[in-house]
Amino acid sequence: MTFVSPMPSREFLWDVFQRVDKDHSGSITAEELQVALSNGTWTPFNPETVRLMIGMFDKNQTGTVSFEEFGALWKYVTDWQSCFRSFDRDNSGNIDRDELKTALTNFGYRLSDHIINTLIRKYDRGGRGTIYFDDFIQCCIVLYTLTSAFRQFDTDQDGVITIHYEQFLGMVFNLKV
Repeated sequence: MTFVSPMPSREFLWDVFQRVDKDHSGSITAEELQVALSNGTWTPFNPETVRLMIGMFDKNQTGTVSFEEFGALWKYVTDWQSCFRSFDRDNSGNIDRDELKTALTNFGYRLSDHIINTLIRKYDRGGRGTIYFDDFIQCCIVLYTLTSAFRQFDTDQDGVITIHYEQFLGMVFNLKV
């Protein structure tokens, strides 16, 4: 299942970029991006999710996003928004346990109910057994990153690895999550 939104015009993106770049520095900070993004709950976008996304698109490692990097980030967020809406079957504005399980299964993950419940507990900032849009993005980024790191050691793709403690620490501490 692929969610691809059309890329808006360069003029549209430039207008949005200038409105988000409050200090007119020519780049967007995590704080500026957090204010500009909406998770649909009238609460600030999760700062950890913003940090992860800045890190993904900040190609020159400045801690900010340039206009060119912003276009890719915009597309990334709008694609996630389409994805989120498609799995929010009851249009509640959040993802419940069953919707999360459906989404992750569609992404190719085969996770136990125990792990699904763990993910709900970990990413449920509201304490209601649901995950908001921004936390859904974070959950999926972290799950993807951890899975990719695991697969580097799972050479026979059987879902089992044997590693030394220091290999494990190296794997975890080298992740950008």
